[in-house]
Amino acid sequence: MKTKKSYRRTKAETRALKWKTILSVSSLILCVFPVYFIYVFGNQSPKPNLILPTLQFKPKNPSAQLKAAIVDQLSLTFPNQTFIEASADTLTGAGYTVDYFSGENVTAEFFTNLPSYEYRIVILRIHSSTTTAEKAQEALAIFTSERYSSSKYLSMQIKGQLVSVSFSEDEMKRGVRYFGICPRFVSECMVGRFQNTVVITMGCQGLENTLMAKAFVEKGAGVYVGWSQSVTASHTDAATGYLLQHFLTEKRTLQQALQETFKDVGFDPVYRSLLIYYPLNVGEQTADFFGGEI
Repeated sequence: MKTKKSYRRTKAETRALKWKTILSVSSLILCVFPVYFIYVFGNQSPKPNLILPTLQFKPKNPSAQLKAAIVDQLSLTFPNQTFIEASADTLTGAGYTVDYFSGENVTAEFFTNLPSYEYRIVILRIHSSTTTAEKAQEALAIFTSERYSSSKYLSMQIKGQLVSVSFSEDEMKRGVRYFGICPRFVSECMVGRFQNTVVITMGCQGLENTLMAKAFVEKGAGVYVGWSQSVTASHTDAATGYLLQHFLTEKRTLQQALQETFKDVGFDPVYRSLLIYYPLNVGEQTADFFGGEI
């Protein structure tokens, strides 16, 4: 019986096979890696470009969870450093790290990313008014400090997310206008979600209707506090200062804090407005309830 001779590769053939295998594996890696890279990084949400605060106030023992913001668009027209320092003192005394944003930083881009800062309390010291602009449905417009341009944010303007606003009829006639954010901006343009946040709006007509309040709550806010009608700058500063003390320092429920605030300052002396809140079912909650998803 004849036996088959076993075939033995030459050294040249072995080297050639080795390099062929290396090239095949390398080609596979080069094909698979871009696909993996696209899958991994393509499915990650881009980090928002967050605007840095103008100032920061820290408590003695900072906590990563206790963060608050004072958004001071009014600083450009009705500055009140006493209010800022007193409010920051109340907040830091309650353990919050406070980011302060001066008026020039209060842009449409800033509001777009506001939920991404993950604040437990947001104080909007801003101008606001109801608007009859097209598609805004007489909703509240919160003023930015960004000058209006008919060619900027065109899609947002068409959709009624941003509108043109002015501080007075005289300024409007002179063409001095700014961008204002509407409820649809909050619902459709803001990135991320609020974490059961307390949102305090200090401007006029903040809760003349509930459209803006609903937009913030549907975006994750735990409660929205605002004025029933127009309000003077001095009155809203005084009332908000008392509200923070009753709510944070004295640890009253939200409803109790607002009742005590009314005893302190009463109705606005000019417009007879008062601070109210939405939704009504959170009135018995204290500050500890808010912040962090339920």
